[in-house]
Amino acid sequence: MTTRNLPAPDARWWRHPIMWMVVGGPAIVVVAAVYTAWLAMRVPDPVVEADYYRRGIEINRTLSAGTAMLPAQAGRNHAMTPADDLPHVRGEQR
Repeated sequence: MTTRNLPAPDARWWRHPIMWMVVGGPAIVVVAAVYTAWLAMRVPDPVVEADYYRRGIEINRTLSAGTAMLPAQAGRNHAMTPADDLPHVRGEQR
């Protein structure tokens, strides 16, 4: 017959480790939720500016000018070009 090391029946509730595992998880979640709510109230998000739409259109105009995408397009074209199709530089051999 095996004997188990069980706590005495008159042991207090805080002496049971399983109780701390069951209560500890939700307690941590509650503390984290309270901290998050406090942080959200203390540091609110910035207000969107009234002219956000006009600024977005201006950004799109500068991007559509073509100069902003040139480095990306050159890199893409260079990566996609097979080595056999590259032009030869004078004095250089394959």
